[in-house]
Amino acid sequence: MPSESPSGPPMAASPLTRAVLEIDEYASGLGWDRPARLFALVDTVRLRSDEPGLAAQLGLDSDDAAAPLTPIEQDELPAGAPLDEFLATVAWPDAVTGCALTVERLMLPPSAEGSVPDGLDEAGLARWVAAHPDRQEVRMTVAVLRDGARESAIRLREKDSPTEVLTGSDLVPGLADALAATFEE
Repeated sequence: MPSESPSGPPMAASPLTRAVLEIDEYASGLGWDRPARLFALVDTVRLRSDEPGLAAQLGLDSDDAAAPLTPIEQDELPAGAPLDEFLATVAWPDAVTGCALTVERLMLPPSAEGSVPDGLDEAGLARWVAAHPDRQEVRMTVAVLRDGARESAIRLREKDSPTEVLTGSDLVPGLADALAATFEE
């Protein structure tokens, strides 16, 4: 369970931004080269009311300054399963307000898009990106709420610092769409 530190997200940030930054900080503490992690986002007040034992176990039973959303890490994702196929199998109970995923990927700058060789399959493209001299390792944390709100945080491995995290609501739209689909009936 991630916990907010004194250097954590600014109190003025939206509850979703605070949750994304809290998860990013938690993932950062685990180090790089980790598998994707999935989190349920629950309303902290409702959690205290509906599940006081769990709230106490998470240290949320008496802290009035707790964040409005509490991230709860889910079981490890199945090894080797494509992320999109796995997310298509996820459904959340009504008590879950939102969800978040943190995943590491290789990214290229937009300037590299024009030099992608034609005819590469997915595996060939992955090898080409991995060998590209301008590739960047990134950790992306993306969260969505049932009401459609979205937030993302991106951290570059080469600038692995809490002050070097980029946030925004539309940084990883494809992943946000896949997470939002987990709430569709």
